[in-house]
Amino acid sequence: MAITINSRATWGQYAPADLRQHASAPPAPSQNPKWSGHMGVFLHYLGAGTTADLGTEEACRRAVAEVYVDHKNGGEFEGDIAYNYLVCPHGQVYEGRGEQRGEGNGGTSPPIEGVGRNEGFYSIVGMIRSQDVASEAMLRAIRSLIEHLRTNVTRKAGNKILPHSFGYDTDCPGNLHMYARPGSTIDPSVPWRAPADIYVYRTQKWVNETYDTAPGYVICSETGYTGWNTVLALTQGLQHELGISPTVQTFGPGTFNAVKNRRLMPDSEPNQNLLRLYNGALWCKGYWASPFLVGWGADSQSSLQELYGHIGLDYGNVAQRLNMWPHVLKSLLRMDQFQLVPGGDPNIRAIQQRLNSRYVAGIGIPAMSLVPCDGIYSRDVQQGLMMAIQYEIGIAMGSINGYFGPGTQAALKSRGAANLTGDLRYLFRAACYFNSPTYTANGQANYLAADIGTDAQTGTHLGWLQSFQRFSQIPVTGRNDYTTWAQLLVSSGDTSRDATGCDCITEITPQRGQLLKANGYRIVGRYLDEHLAPDDPFYLGKALKPGEPQTILNAGLRFYPIFQYNGTVLDNFSRAKGYDQGKKAHQKAVEHGIGAGTCIYFGVDYDATDEEITSHVVPYFNGVKAGLAELGGRYTFGVYGSRNVCIRVSKDAGARWSFVSGMSWGFSGNLGFPLPENWSFNQIHEYAFQPGWGLDHNIWRDGSDPGVSAVGQG
Repeated sequence: MAITINSRATWGQYAPADLRQHASAPPAPSQNPKWSGHMGVFLHYLGAGTTADLGTEEACRRAVAEVYVDHKNGGEFEGDIAYNYLVCPHGQVYEGRGEQRGEGNGGTSPPIEGVGRNEGFYSIVGMIRSQDVASEAMLRAIRSLIEHLRTNVTRKAGNKILPHSFGYDTDCPGNLHMYARPGSTIDPSVPWRAPADIYVYRTQKWVNETYDTAPGYVICSETGYTGWNTVLALTQGLQHELGISPTVQTFGPGTFNAVKNRRLMPDSEPNQNLLRLYNGALWCKGYWASPFLVGWGADSQSSLQELYGHIGLDYGNVAQRLNMWPHVLKSLLRMDQFQLVPGGDPNIRAIQQRLNSRYVAGIGIPAMSLVPCDGIYSRDVQQGLMMAIQYEIGIAMGSINGYFGPGTQAALKSRGAANLTGDLRYLFRAACYFNSPTYTANGQANYLAADIGTDAQTGTHLGWLQSFQRFSQIPVTGRNDYTTWAQLLVSSGDTSRDATGCDCITEITPQRGQLLKANGYRIVGRYLDEHLAPDDPFYLGKALKPGEPQTILNAGLRFYPIFQYNGTVLDNFSRAKGYDQGKKAHQKAVEHGIGAGTCIYFGVDYDATDEEITSHVVPYFNGVKAGLAELGGRYTFGVYGSRNVCIRVSKDAGARWSFVSGMSWGFSGNLGFPLPENWSFNQIHEYAFQPGWGLDHNIWRDGSDPGVSAVGQG
């Protein structure tokens, strides 16, 4: 990060005439022989009040000069400004004592790890006061300054970032306190993150200070960023106030019923700590509330009413308002969003609000919670949709659970497959919209939002539905038959349908090849290698055996190669491992005589989250790509995993084909995501084909990966 440090002369010119020469002169060398700065930095601020007057850079320079005069005349900082550097709200960095000495960190306080505070630490002042928050420009400048001190100076700073108040009785550094720690956004060793929220920070500090000794309470990080640890800490605070002990990090039935039985909305709640918790929860959800968490004012009340509307509820309905308060509070104390988020779809949000209005508030399905209303089709929304469908097809209220089980399947084959009207037709079409886009020979096909809420049999609905059925490789009926319902609702779809693909860990002998062919299979997936030695207790013997590829071909089958070295946990994915495994897969494929251009599928055999896909899985596949390329690019690569894994790896790393783990329909990566455009295999069912021979039943998409039809030498 490039940085410009303004010399003392830039602000020294504003010092009184008798001090101007000293103020403008380069910093004097330290009189402390132990001075090094090697431990890190302390953060400071300017004290009580506000810096609203620092609107120009001249005003900032005058303010630095005022600090200098105060310290110069105070007699405690060796006759100079105490701080090494000062950073103004506009992101300008000013030299104080520079690299030469440190005096402003409370030197008489106890040492830190045996090192004096003014000996081992630089002091950096963010030029804010108690009523201010740091600007992004200031934070970026402090971050650049810390990197400069760690890398480009003679006395390099260590990795510690501490608040002046660390071990010292002071309010300093004010609202910079939430950044005064390693790993915050001013730490150049971690990725930049947007500025924190001072109101979330106040909530975190208050909840920790108030409930630290409550049985079971888990301290949340005081970072100014909302996260699960914050809302769960608020949940524990709520439990403590409701008399639940020990507190736990779950808003379960006990907490729900305690809120329900209290029968008090916030505007009539006398418990001030409960009101602080409610205000804090609103801040964490992105709504304006009491700035210092105290009381329940007009801002808090307005935000609560707004939240009800965003959820799809009628705050003006007094009975609904009170009955839904436990549900609303539970949702407040989760990470669900109820405002349209970037990338969210307002039509999806309307469906989400209708699910809440009809099935939670109206019908009151016991197992159903409020779904997010953020415009994103997610796991929780899919669960809510499933419960709504279960209600409409006649599943008993006590049996509604969001599970695509035998009772639901049977009802979809009867009631669900009949002519649809009203709410069930709406839900079917909502499911169509959730699965959009689908793909045709001419490109992408999007479901028309206007078709969701009408009972009319429109040509656009029919056209999209037929395209979806064709793309999913199910019968193109244009109707709401069971197979289509299943394909819309779960990644496995109708597991009873015929398939021509399979995969297994078992060697395909001539006899097994004949059995596969006789049962309708045309292609089998087999592993190129195994990472365990034969004497390992977990060894499976899953790798292709010498001559086995030709045996498969002799049986009239094709095969597709799979490579997976224990791809079941996050730590097994990195760019370096992908690079090594890409080269290993190439070598094994060559050993078996597999021809150039063949696609090798690399497996992600667990429910990777979107964050994990970004941090580990995509780098792994970039490593695979580099490893294959280094050996001449003889083979292409595909990805095995959840729908989200396949979509992301195809988009971000360039996988040629996707082998979808559809039978893992409970994976978060399979809920709320459509089939990837480049799917070649969809693994829908695992079963014992013969005793001791397990087989995965895979839909092989017409016109996709042809697999291997011949082997030879090189």
